[in-house]
Order: sequence, then structure tokens, then C-alpha cells
Amino acid sequence: MTDRNRSRRNGGDLVIETLQALGARTVFGIPGQHALGLFDALSRSELRYVSSRVENNAAFAADGYARATGEVGVLFLSTGPGALTSLSGLQEAYATAVPMVVVASQIPLSGLGARRKGMLHQLDDQKASAQNVTKTQFSVHHPSGIPSAIQDAWAAAITVPQGPVWVEVPQDVLLREVMVPPVKDALAVPYDHPPRQELIEEAVRWLATSRRTAIVAGGGVRRSTGDARRHLLRVAELLDAPVVCTPGGNSVFPHDHPLSLGSWVEDRHVTDLLEDAEVLLVVGSSLGEVTSNYFTLEPRGRLIQVDAEPRVLESNFPTLGVRADAGQALASISANISAALAGAEDSAHADWHGRSAAEVVAETNRRVESRLDGQELSRERRFLADIRAAAPAEMQTYWDMTIAAYWGWNCWDAQSGEFHSAQGAGGLGYAFPAAIGGAVGLADQADAPETGAEEVAPRVLAVAGDGSAMYSIAELASAQQHGANVTWLIVDDGGYGILRDYMEGAFGQATATELYRPDFVALARSFGVPAEEVPVEEVGPALTRAFKRPGPAVVVVRTLLRMWAPSHLG
Repeated sequence: MTDRNRSRRNGGDLVIETLQALGARTVFGIPGQHALGLFDALSRSELRYVSSRVENNAAFAADGYARATGEVGVLFLSTGPGALTSLSGLQEAYATAVPMVVVASQIPLSGLGARRKGMLHQLDDQKASAQNVTKTQFSVHHPSGIPSAIQDAWAAAITVPQGPVWVEVPQDVLLREVMVPPVKDALAVPYDHPPRQELIEEAVRWLATSRRTAIVAGGGVRRSTGDARRHLLRVAELLDAPVVCTPGGNSVFPHDHPLSLGSWVEDRHVTDLLEDAEVLLVVGSSLGEVTSNYFTLEPRGRLIQVDAEPRVLESNFPTLGVRADAGQALASISANISAALAGAEDSAHADWHGRSAAEVVAETNRRVESRLDGQELSRERRFLADIRAAAPAEMQTYWDMTIAAYWGWNCWDAQSGEFHSAQGAGGLGYAFPAAIGGAVGLADQADAPETGAEEVAPRVLAVAGDGSAMYSIAELASAQQHGANVTWLIVDDGGYGILRDYMEGAFGQATATELYRPDFVALARSFGVPAEEVPVEEVGPALTRAFKRPGPAVVVVRTLLRMWAPSHLG
């Protein structure tokens, strides 16, 4: 950079420099008139920019990047319509506690407040629109405040419960020339949330004397900044406790462990086991609608609930509430329970009415399988099994709100990869743009100098229905433009399949659920993306072929998947 150009740095440069100093590698977004100073500054940086075609999808992409990498997702938005279009994507990140820093432009300072000057994109209070879907919001009215605001936003984003944070900078502040030196030193430290010792001691007293302890492991375990999975395994084995994972906590406990109930939270047999526990330890979950088997769970024992979000505690059941990061709480419980059980060997062995915990888990899993065996669901079960067999063990997968994902919530084994879905807010169109973000993030990490050698960027898999696919079809252009290694599996059943299923069950017929079926293969190929349509029985080989291709690929399966009979209605 020449001295002349250096002297003409502006507020946009301060944004970019601060993000780089904090460790950002990539930003997502779409340019807009008031944000041009921000995007111009990108040209003077080493940050990678990934463009989307719709702001909501850009938010999903930043979300997917953060989930895949464990880093903060960064999103740039323009004013008014652009900012508002992102909100449903931010709702998913907020509901699922995904760390993001969102930098939105704003109209010039002269138009802020109660004045209605008729400026393009003007809102009465743009920041207020983001309050329901972000952890906190910052407004910057002078360039010198930009580094501090972004630094504070970053710290808030990575503090558990993590989430998206909004920073708003007016157009003239972004364009105003600054004389301060480039930002080189920025530090964002998360606020710590260790458990209070008296609560851990009380929890351990309950657990040490319980002969029937069960554990519900939620998304908070996956997102923990501590070594939560290892501590969860240790606590479960110390207590000889069955473990069921929620959809958000999918596979945080090994599926093949003798104490594993998998993720079948929507089965009455699993619900019965949880109700029979003397102590139910819930970590990183609100025991919400799906996890409680649609609020039919009625625990007869005592509950201990650990969560970093205080509003979650006792939101659905009276509990001993422990506000803490899941990993820190599990580490503390593990250390204290080890001491409590020392010298009291019999208290470490579970007694489920004369049976061991492993026996009860095996019997419960057999009952779940038997219930499914009694229904005509061989196509659905084989479909999931074929996808699992084709996908490498370490592959990260992204699932839209579709029947295949509902099956995935309960029976997908992520193995050494990760399972990501839109179950937090439940909006459509998540999977493909989030998978693009995930693929970009994994490629960033593979190319990072600290890896020591250039690695092959991993592929990711996105699974969507035809209805949800249309929400993000334009992002085929983004995937192709940026060479994202993402395979998109589209299950085409000619409509909103899950809503059709619900309506037929509730009313005997479905209304407004049927959709015109486009030629998804031709659409993908029009973007230069290789695509093929195969029968449902051939999904495995088709995915295997797609996984071998560089860049994006699409596989379409025309089939009607069914849901299992709900057990909570009986």
C-alpha cells in the first residue's frame, strides 16, 4: 500500500482491519449503496469475500461457516431491505447459538432519529428490527468507535451462550477519512461462565445416591468451549447412565456405546425411560417441544438442568438449574462425582428394577426398532442408511426442514463428522447456503499456513426437499462462483412433504402443499453444476459419484418419504 493510499484510509478500512486482527478469514454478504465503503475496503485486505444472491442465504452461509469451523461467521449487510432480508437467517443462528458478527450499513447520520428525510432504504429504527434475532446490537457514530464496537461484538458473539451480534455503521462514517494507524492489535475474550460450586455440590449429592440416572445431551454440549464430549462420556460411565442426544446434540455421545439411546427423542419407549429415572441430568437443552416428545414427557424423578442461557433453566420443568458452559459443568461434575463415589462402590452401579443400565438401553433400542418394523418404512430407513453408507465418516452434513431431516434428527449417526440442521428456528432454505459456508470454511482451514501443508478441502453434504430447495436455488451461482465442495441432495416429492403429512393426519386432506415441479437437473446444469436424477434405490452410488467431483454437484431423487407414526399422540 502506498503512503498516498494509506493516508486515505476510511471507516471501512477500520472495520476490515479490526476483523483481520481478531482472526477473521472470510466474510459473507451482498453489497449495497450505503455499504460500498465497506466493500471497497475489502479490496485492500486479505479477507476472502463470498457473495450470495439473497441476504437471508448469506446469513445461513455465515452460520454454516461458523458451525463447520468453530470460528466466528462474519456477515456484511446493506441498509434497509438488505438488512431486513437477513433476519430469518439470523433467527436460526440466534436460536442455535451460532457465533456471528454482523456488520450492517446505515443511512447517513443526518437521517437517523425521528426525521423522515426520504433517504433510500430509510427505516425508523433499523437496529430495533434485529433485536429479536441477535444477542446485542451496537451503533457506531464516529470512525474511532469502530474497532472497539467490533471487538466488543466479537467478544459477545463467542461468550456462551454464543450467538449473532449486530454492529451498525452509517454510510458517511464508513466513508469518513481516518488518520489513525491501521488496526493490528485487537483482543476479544469471552466472558467465563463456570458453574457455581454449591450447585455442583448439590447436583453431585443427587447423582451419587441415584440408582437410576439418565442424561439428555443437547446442543450446548456440541457448542461448548470446553472438552464437553469427553466429560459427558466420563460422567455417563461413572454414573452408568443411559444417554439420549437431542437433535441439536446429535452424536455428542457415541452411537455405538452400550449406554447410547442415539437421538430417538421422539419415541415413547425412550420417553418412558427418561420418566423412570430417579435423577434426569439435562445438559445444554431446554427440554423443549421435540426433546420432550412434544411436551408429553412427565419426569417422576428430580431434574438437574445445565445451560449457559439462564432463560432456559426451568423454562419447561422445575429443576435444579445450573447456569454454566456445558463443558465446564460436566468437567466439574466428573471430578466431584469421582470423589463422591470413592469408597461407595455399590452406588456407582445402576439398578433399573433389577436390570443394568446397558440392559435397559439395549431393550429400549430394540423396542424402538420393533415399533418401526411394524410400519411400512423400509424405503425411508434404507434411504437414510444408503446416505450414511455413502458419506465418509468425517463428512459434515447440513439438513433442511424436510422429512429426511426429521429422520436424521432421530437416527443419523454423525460418526466423526457433524450434523447441522435448521431445527433451532425451523425456517426453510437453510441447508444449501449453510453447506456452501461450511465448505468454504473447511477449505479455509485446509489452506491455512498453520496446517503445515496444503490439504484437500473436505466436501460437505446438503439435504433438502423440493420446497425448501426453491428458497436457495439461486445459490447454485454462488457455489459455482466460489468452487464450493458441496453436494446437494434434493428429495423431490412435489410439495411441502412434512406439511402434507401433518395436514392429512389432522384433517384427512392436505391443502396448499402441492408445488409445480421444476427440472432441478436442468436448473443445476444451467449454472454449470453437474447434476443427475436417480431412483431412490440408487441414491448411494449417485452420492458416491458426486462426492468425487470437485466443486458443487446436485443429486435429485423423486420419491415420497413418509414419517413414522407419532408415539406422543397415543
